[in-house]
Amino acid sequence: MLWDLPGPLWVIVDLNKDGFCLSESEVEGFLERVVTSIGTSGKADVPRRYIGKRVYIVITKEKVNDAKE
Repeated sequence: MLWDLPGPLWVIVDLNKDGFCLSESEVEGFLERVVTSIGTSGKADVPRRYIGKRVYIVITKEKVNDAKE
């Protein structure tokens, strides 16, 4: 699922990890994906238009029941 953000972002990412903070002007959108297995690793597919962009992946504690391992 992709959410394009037409206006100002009402959530600012602020993680207490080495002073990491993203402002609303730095965020293009959000993607929600389920990580699937590929060989001995995992992957989360994103649209081709994001090739070459920096991404940050936030891992939630929630496990998806239909995810293939």
